[in-house]
Amino acid sequence: MNIDENLNKEMPESSDNDLEEKTAINFKKAFVETFQTIILALLLYFAIDAVVARVRVENISMEPTLIPGEFLLVNKLTYKFGDVGRGDIIVFHYPFDPKDDYIKRAIGIPGDTVRVDNGKVYVNDMVLNEDYIMSDPSYDGTWEVPEESIFALGDNRNLSSDSHSWGYVPVDNLVGKAIFVYWPPTKMGGLNEPLEYGAE
Repeated sequence: MNIDENLNKEMPESSDNDLEEKTAINFKKAFVETFQTIILALLLYFAIDAVVARVRVENISMEPTLIPGEFLLVNKLTYKFGDVGRGDIIVFHYPFDPKDDYIKRAIGIPGDTVRVDNGKVYVNDMVLNEDYIMSDPSYDGTWEVPEESIFALGDNRNLSSDSHSWGYVPVDNLVGKAIFVYWPPTKMGGLNEPLEYGAE
């Protein structure tokens, strides 16, 4: 008997049962890995959704800063751990119909006096440099911002339904701070610059 015959005798042939068992093990491994991937993807989705909202701009009230059809990322945690800053672009539930969400610019915070006079906006008697607005406001008025409230205006001042016409935004109605335009790619970029004050 030669060596090859001895080797053949010592090496058992694979049976159909072995192949079926290996196939079943491979299938089980693939199923477990796929299931784990799906669970991880769902966890990531809900984790991101708890922190960031995706919002579509629907109207012209924030032109020229935001154009209808643009998509924004909104940080939903900003105001859970901090206060609204003057100049923040905020998303909030409309006070008189909370199922509707509005997007405006925060102009006055609690304790501020906001005055619109002769086409200029003043916060605590300091005039704002507003190169981001569509046109100077054609209305006048003075508003004392109460506690737990925000005075918000659209950048398209004369075509915006905002605090000058219906009042203040309760802090509890805030959804978050708009931080980034992600669509269309040509407008991709960060949002929110602090308000700048200047001489009259």
